[in-house]
Amino acid sequence: MMNTDKRQHWPKWKFIVHQIIFGTETPAGRAFDVILMISISISVLVVFLDSVKSIHDEHGDLLYALEWLFTILFTIEYALRIISTRRPASYIISFYGIIDLLSILPTYLSLILTGGQFLIVIRIFRLLRLFRILKLGRYMRASSFLRLSIYNSRFKIAVFLWSVMVLVVIIGAVMYLVEGPENGYKNIPESIYWTIVTLTTVGYGDISPQTGLGKVIASLVMIIGYGIIAIPTGIISAEISRARLSSSKRCRKCGEDSNPEEANFCKECGYKLH
Repeated sequence: MMNTDKRQHWPKWKFIVHQIIFGTETPAGRAFDVILMISISISVLVVFLDSVKSIHDEHGDLLYALEWLFTILFTIEYALRIISTRRPASYIISFYGIIDLLSILPTYLSLILTGGQFLIVIRIFRLLRLFRILKLGRYMRASSFLRLSIYNSRFKIAVFLWSVMVLVVIIGAVMYLVEGPENGYKNIPESIYWTIVTLTTVGYGDISPQTGLGKVIASLVMIIGYGIIAIPTGIISAEISRARLSSSKRCRKCGEDSNPEEANFCKECGYKLH
């Protein structure tokens, strides 16, 4: 909420607009945010549908009109956000300000760049406002554990990925020697491609071994692939557990050390935590 001094220096209409656009606590502000989220979702859906040739051929004019309708509405909204804030520059260079601007630029760019309108899908980032509207920020603590765990695991994961790349190159070279161009392995890069596809258990089937030895190697690669997929998960899971334990509270009475940081009483004995 804005204080009384700020209200006195502002025209009444600016204050009302500010309360509606930026205020999530008032009924009008919440209604505006809900309508905005629905509009963003529909505008992104319009872009998706327009990319389907059969739908574009039949309803192209309607979709084009809707695209411009939403762009004009979002342009007006963007202008009102700038006008109704006391520090326009702060909003313009803020995260949401940049996203709001990028969400309307593609349509105007499509006038000079063919296909530029499909960049409108960036509007989907505006749905991040849901965190503010629905007050989901309180749940961001869980994501911080994941982010911290991935960061702490970066060197282990880097070594793991480097080892996988070395393994892929070696197996690719071996398969090239075993199978040869006559069986689809035209060169070592093609063989490395096959190895990556097989190791990740995707298996497109565009290249497959024909010799007995090649099939044995392929079988081993597939089995190794299942084990490799589990390794990064284990590394990150261990870091998540370590991060949770480091941020938990230990009970002085019973010794329980997995109490959440925000807990006031021990979950095992009920003793007051400090």
